[in-house]
Amino acid sequence: MISVDNLAVEFSGTTLFSDVSFVINPTDKIALMGKNGAGKSTMMKIIAGEQKSTRGNVRVPKDAVIAYLPQHLLTEDNCTVFEEAAKAFKHVFEMRDEMDKLNKELETRTDYESDAYMSIIEKVSDLGEKYYALDEVNYDAEVEKALKGLGFKQEDFIRQTNEFSGGWRMRIELAKILLQKPDLILLDEPTNHIDIESVIWLEDFLLNKANAVMVISHDRAFIDNITNRTIEVTMGRIYDYKANYSHYLQLREDRRSHQIKAYQEQQKFIADNIAFIERFKGTYSKTNQVTSRERMLEKLQIIEIDEIDTSSLKLRFPPSPRSGDYPVTVKDVSKSYDNHIVFKDANMSIARGEKVSFVGRNGEGKSTMIKAILNEIQVEGTCQLGHNVKVGYFAQNQASLLDPELTIFQTVDEVAFGDIRNQIKNILGRFMFSGDDIDKKVSMLSGGEKTRLAMVKLLLEPVNLLILDEPTNHLDLKSKDVLKEALSTYDGTLILVSHDRDFLQGLSQKVFEFKEQRVIEHFETIDAFLERNRIKSIAEINLMK
Repeated sequence: MISVDNLAVEFSGTTLFSDVSFVINPTDKIALMGKNGAGKSTMMKIIAGEQKSTRGNVRVPKDAVIAYLPQHLLTEDNCTVFEEAAKAFKHVFEMRDEMDKLNKELETRTDYESDAYMSIIEKVSDLGEKYYALDEVNYDAEVEKALKGLGFKQEDFIRQTNEFSGGWRMRIELAKILLQKPDLILLDEPTNHIDIESVIWLEDFLLNKANAVMVISHDRAFIDNITNRTIEVTMGRIYDYKANYSHYLQLREDRRSHQIKAYQEQQKFIADNIAFIERFKGTYSKTNQVTSRERMLEKLQIIEIDEIDTSSLKLRFPPSPRSGDYPVTVKDVSKSYDNHIVFKDANMSIARGEKVSFVGRNGEGKSTMIKAILNEIQVEGTCQLGHNVKVGYFAQNQASLLDPELTIFQTVDEVAFGDIRNQIKNILGRFMFSGDDIDKKVSMLSGGEKTRLAMVKLLLEPVNLLILDEPTNHLDLKSKDVLKEALSTYDGTLILVSHDRDFLQGLSQKVFEFKEQRVIEHFETIDAFLERNRIKSIAEINLMK
């Protein structure tokens, strides 16, 4: 049991949170929630021992292991993927090597009666007791299972870690954490860089094999599936619910309703007493009553109503110009890099107004197909855009393509034409950029703010084929909800690549699955596909046990 006692963080005269106390039990699966800036990541870092609190402490039992996966990290570059993941068992290997070293020393020494000799025997005995108490484990098999579950292929195991992107390096670190089987796993946005199949594998692992878990995530389906408790950080304090995220939202709304009712009743009580005081002030016979009520009001603790994040990303896609019947036609398309085949003989026809999803593990060709459709790369076969197709494209790295030296206003102004230039401030206001914010440089913005700004640029020109490649990375739950609502009413053709199941559900009528060098068309909703995919994926992982 890990105990958080009277935790407080203060800086520059501002209190982030104070007097926060709660207990993490051995099997708790906790979602740590709250609006951006409430202090979630700070609290997680303190529990992980990565940051100091102003006051309070975290009490951890002796020998308990806490593993922490931050949002951003880098693994070492001097070893292979398999070697890096196997460092999860470093303490076991060090224990074994130390025993071997001590036993060899005993073989060469002859001072059998000396204190030094007896000391070595005691060390060997202590290490042996700990080592042989460990469950017998095939460490190589466990590393292989974890890496494959997180999307690595067998041939990736011998590749150097520096050959992989930051997202794949994060998977390596996640594999190390899972293999350690710690008493508490702390995960800060773990699903941002992994595909749907790997998210499903991670859910299965956390539910069935992990001990206590605390997670910060904007992936609603993920946190709903794995958590049984929600701790909300708001206005410098916490609320603790024995409920998953969706149930917590209902309970939070009930709590605010009670607070509002109690606040209104208290305000009426205060107003009535002030009226009494004003009316009878100076009346000799009422002096004691007036004084008593004044003192009572001075000591009265005013009821506070919890803040809610009322900021919203109001998106309205402009009406789409009419295109031909089939905006996208792909016929017998193949793509390879050197000896690596991405996909071969792919075919697809996407009709006007159709909303489709591209799904599959990272590296199976989803983004490559989009580049082929946009004629950004050469392929074998034919990729053709239909009559009068106007494309709007949001790439995975769209936010990073913004000029860091421009201000928010300048970024939009340079792509705005005609009368729309007179409405730039209003448009930015709808995207939560207002007042002095519009004069901030892009380099000062967070990942989520850059993503919203990139979306503003995309929406200034009417399009009838919208291609979105991981648009929800760095967007909070509120922003994703509003974007999803806008996409559901979009009247053009939509191609959507996303690993966020909650965001995908209800948005597409057809699924193109990228798997094992093939593109497979499924005439079903994403909801039906994901349910079938969940069963299949877990069954495949179970075969490896």
